[in-house]
Amino acid sequence: MSKILVVEDDLDINKLLEKILQKQGYEVVCAFSGTEADLRLSLKSFDLVLCDLMIPGISGEELIGRIRKGKYIPIIALTAKLAIDDKVKVLELGADDYMTKPFEVRELLARVKVQIRRGGLLQEENMNRKHWGEDSNMPLTYRDLFLYQESRIVELRGEKLDLTAHEFDILRTMMENPQKVFSKDALYEAVWENGYYGEDNTVSVHISNIRKKMGRITQDEYISTVWGIGYKLNL
Repeated sequence: MSKILVVEDDLDINKLLEKILQKQGYEVVCAFSGTEADLRLSLKSFDLVLCDLMIPGISGEELIGRIRKGKYIPIIALTAKLAIDDKVKVLELGADDYMTKPFEVRELLARVKVQIRRGGLLQEENMNRKHWGEDSNMPLTYRDLFLYQESRIVELRGEKLDLTAHEFDILRTMMENPQKVFSKDALYEAVWENGYYGEDNTVSVHISNIRKKMGRITQDEYISTVWGIGYKLNL
């Protein structure tokens, strides 16, 4: 049974989330502040965190940052903010996905299912690598970019790139096929493992974030836009 931590200070929303998630067979633990959530995370392992950003105590943003410094756990942020800049900020903080309030229950459950499945696949991949004794010191390389798959570390010109889980997976997908031009839907389906909807700008936002982080280290361009198609590594 997958375990979900719900972090939401609104009692009604917290209990609603607990009810609908338990109905789907998930084990749910509720927290009403960032401080309480941080304590629960230190005492128990979870398969997913649903975190509102506007919470008392430790802020939602700070809590996401703390989670990202430890063992990987999928995070879905809950926010009432609709502006694209706010959504981009949520992803840059390290959230894997976000839902705007008010949310549709079916969509939330679908996103929860995808993130839990994805987290399980990552754990399985790491277990398989350890079982078969794969050398974690053999990175994917492209120019002066090094991507270590087991440790999920990326280095550019000797400096570590602080990427979110989805940003890492996008870059890994492209580095595994450095000559290929990837459409947005191909990247979305490879990383999020569900259908792509043409109006969704999720992939574009993540590509933009990767470019910004690379731009803090070098002005060289590593990802090119192929207009009308998608993206490719800039050879």
